[in-house]
Amino acid sequence: MKIDKELLEQIISDLGLNVPFVKGTQIKIKRCWHFSTDGNAVDAIFNDESDFINGMNRIYVTLQGYRIVILAFCLMDTHVHFVLYGEFDECNRFVHDYIRRTSWHIAVTRGERHKLENVPIGHQPVEDDRYLKTVICYTLKNAPVAGLRYNALDYPWSSAPLYFRQNGYWSSPSWLADSKFSYFSGELGLNSRRAALRTRQRASSNVRMIGPLIFPGEYVPYEIVEQLFKTCKSFNFFMCRSREEDVESRGGSISRLSIPMQEMRQHKNELCRELFGTNSIKNLNTQQRLVLARTMKSRYNSSLKQIARLSGLVYEEVKEML
Repeated sequence: MKIDKELLEQIISDLGLNVPFVKGTQIKIKRCWHFSTDGNAVDAIFNDESDFINGMNRIYVTLQGYRIVILAFCLMDTHVHFVLYGEFDECNRFVHDYIRRTSWHIAVTRGERHKLENVPIGHQPVEDDRYLKTVICYTLKNAPVAGLRYNALDYPWSSAPLYFRQNGYWSSPSWLADSKFSYFSGELGLNSRRAALRTRQRASSNVRMIGPLIFPGEYVPYEIVEQLFKTCKSFNFFMCRSREEDVESRGGSISRLSIPMQEMRQHKNELCRELFGTNSIKNLNTQQRLVLARTMKSRYNSSLKQIARLSGLVYEEVKEML
């Protein structure tokens, strides 16, 4: 991705990329945001590979005209995550514009009108370099955390396969035929290329494609993220250590979208009847309460503390088990 000199200088300054690394200290950063949609609001945003390819290409198309930078993203079947750099109002407009365009696509292809019209979109500021690394890796790890059989770095519908890879290549099991395969082929016809890019300009021939997919490196400046982590070892460290609660503990987008306690009590009672044939947790032993807590966690967007409290468990004792 090409970034003009003025914006690049501002990014380097705001992300502290020109500040010497000192072990144990945090670098203050500016204009970074984590956006996500509520994964419990709709049954599905993307149904199949075609939906995901369109969703990926839509990021590139939507980004045109916005003076922001996508540091990381992940498209899941029920929700999306973006880690963005730029002024908040513009980043916020970009995410809402992307969801609006996606909703329109669903209406045209599936006949489901206004599918995403009321989907909650949460956000949180990212104010230091350590947390930026954490939230980037949290975003990239969505697929394996959700139980999908992917290595996080090979999930094809995110920016994860871009970082710290061989220059000019993008590894993903959906596209990798063999080790000698060249990703950037010119076989896609001009009309198909223009349809993917939503443009009739001749300049579209300069945009790298992987079959029908716009190469994500065209809209994610992965070199900047690599500068942020500095080494592959550091990147792997944060990929291993970042956890959902690290993001929730900041009062971030996930916790802001949690279901209210009164509504969660009703869900808890329904689950008690479904799982154990009782209306109260008073009749459940510790193991059954853990099963209840894990089921609530998998079905509802609620904080771990809220789930532990509703299940009659002590948060500090069970947080690692959840």
